[in-house]
Amino acid sequence: MSKSLSIVAGLVLLVLQLTAVAVAQQPEQPDLTIDAATRTQVIDGVLRRLKDSYVFPEVAKRMEQSIRERAGKKEYDQITSAKEFATKLTGDLQAVSKDKHLRVRYSSRAIPERGPQREPTASEREERKRELGWMNHGFSKVERLPGNIGYLEFLNFMDEELGADTVAAAMNFINGTDALIIDMRNNGGGNPAMVALVCSYLFGPEPVHLNSLYWREGNRTDEFWTKKEVAGKRYLNKDVYVLTSKRTFSGAEEFTYNLKNLKRATIIGETTGGGAHPGGGFRITEHFGMFVPTGRAISPITKTNWEGTGVTPDVAVPADQALLTARVMALKKSLTTLKDQDLKPRLEAEIQRLEKELADMKSKS
Repeated sequence: MSKSLSIVAGLVLLVLQLTAVAVAQQPEQPDLTIDAATRTQVIDGVLRRLKDSYVFPEVAKRMEQSIRERAGKKEYDQITSAKEFATKLTGDLQAVSKDKHLRVRYSSRAIPERGPQREPTASEREERKRELGWMNHGFSKVERLPGNIGYLEFLNFMDEELGADTVAAAMNFINGTDALIIDMRNNGGGNPAMVALVCSYLFGPEPVHLNSLYWREGNRTDEFWTKKEVAGKRYLNKDVYVLTSKRTFSGAEEFTYNLKNLKRATIIGETTGGGAHPGGGFRITEHFGMFVPTGRAISPITKTNWEGTGVTPDVAVPADQALLTARVMALKKSLTTLKDQDLKPRLEAEIQRLEKELADMKSKS
C-alpha cells in the first residue's frame, strides 16, 4: 500500500473510532420499521461484503451458509425493528465467526456513500488536528502517586505523528518515578502505529518486533517495531504494570499482549475483550452498515493472537481492584531496593493504608 493510501486508511479508521465514541455518548437513537424487502437487501449486502473482504474467506462462506439457512427457516421474517435486526444479524454472524469486531450496525441517520479514496485536504487535516488536540490525543491522566509511582491513563491510541509531543510530555513527566502503572481498563483500541510508539518508550533504542498485521487485500503483512529514536525520555530498567478490564479491547489488547509476551510488564486485572482483527466500516444500505475485519494480528512470539480469548492477566483481580493491587505490588518492590532508609517508614505506612483500602473494597464486593 502506498503511503498516501495508508494515510487515508488511517484517517478512515480514526473517524470510525471517534464516531463510535460519539455514538456511545449520544442518547439512544430512534428505531425504524423495516419490511421483507429491506431485510433481504441487508442480508444480501452483508454477505456480499463478507465474501469480498472478510479476513478468512472460508469463514465467510460458513457465515453465508448459516445466515441463508436461518433465512430459509424464516427466523428473520417477524423482525420489523431495525435495531433488533442489526443485533440479531450480529449475533448470528459472531456465533459462526467468534469474531468480536464483526458487527452489523443500524443508523437512524442516513449513512453517506463513500467516495473514492483520496488525500485529505488541508482544511480536513487541520480539522482533524484540532479534534485530536481537543481530546489530548487520547491521554486523560498523568500522575506521580504517593511512593513515587507513575500513573498513566489514556483512552485511545490515536495518530502517532500528531500525538508524539503529548506522548513525550507524558513520559518525561513520569520518568523519575520508581515504577509505572499504565491503565488500559477503559481503552478501546486504535492506531497500531501509536501502540508501537508508546511501547518504544519502554525498550531501548534497538528495534524490537512487537506485532504484525496480515491483510487479506493484497495478501500483505505489515510489521510493527519499536523506534530507534523517540522525542522524550525512555522508561527503562523499572517495573511496569498494565491494568486491564473486560472493556480493554483491540489496540489496547495488542499493547497489553506485546508487553506480556516480551516480559516487559505485569498485567493486573481482568481478561480483556478478545478482539484481534482490525478492519473498517462499510455502508450496506442507507440505514445499515457493518464493521468487517479485513486483517488479523500475528505475534512474532506466539505466532497467533488474542482473538476470542482475550489477554489473560498475570494477576487476576476485579477491574475496580486492579489499581490498588498494582500500587501495593509496586511499593513492596520499591521497599526491597530502597536506598534511603529514612523513606522506609513512609512507604510502609502507604502500603498499610492501601492494603486496608483494598481489604475494605474486597469485603464489599
